Amino acid sequence: MKPTDSDASYLVGLFALTVATGLVDAVSYLALDRVFTGNMTGNVLFVGFGLAGSGEVPLLNNALALVGFLAGAIVAGRLVHGRTHVTRLPTAHLLVLCGTAATALASGVAWLLLGAPAGGWLIGLTALLAAAMGMQAVVARGARIPDVTTVVITSTLVNFALDSPLAGGTFDKWVRRAGAVVSMGAGGALGALLISAWSGAGALLVAGACMTLGAIGLGAARHREGRRAAGTRTVLERPGGEAGR
Repeated sequence: MKPTDSDASYLVGLFALTVATGLVDAVSYLALDRVFTGNMTGNVLFVGFGLAGSGEVPLLNNALALVGFLAGAIVAGRLVHGRTHVTRLPTAHLLVLCGTAATALASGVAWLLLGAPAGGWLIGLTALLAAAMGMQAVVARGARIPDVTTVVITSTLVNFALDSPLAGGTFDKWVRRAGAVVSMGAGGALGALLISAWSGAGALLVAGACMTLGAIGLGAARHREGRRAAGTRTVLERPGGEAGR
């Protein structure tokens, strides 16, 4: 199936959220004691390593990140469940996304004010960021573009390979898939650079800014889709249109 114009309009916002995930994971892994808060595949493995007795992997922090992610996804699921809109993205999804962006920004400010996370503050921040990522993952599903989930790219890489000409595919969705991979990597690289040149707090603030841009992008895409839907209804309702026949 060919990508639709409506799909394309949502990609900018989704790519911004994917960059944000790379940034947040750079912060949580490089500045919060080797924990993933967005990519749960790696985090599940870290929990497994910790349970096996690997002393180099912080089991508690990774386990709390996993629980936080699940809790955030459950809460977001409850908030958006059953919501509908004339477009594919209900208002509740955007409101939840605004909340996750505010969480990242507020966490970055708190980090600057309170100093480097340690002890309970570190654990709490890890769980909070993981919950925000879980909520973002639920919101991204509302855009109905499976190849750009904003929090994982393994399935995207598989689809990229399967749809390539080498595998007999048409490669019709290669732009979105490549975009998702590049966005995640770019976010991780940017996060690492910001942590090295500035601080984890600074990288987290930039992540929050990317989330905000993502929300704006999705909101703009929803607005365009709504206008197209309204235009279509107007044409159909005119004398001589399908509704008037």
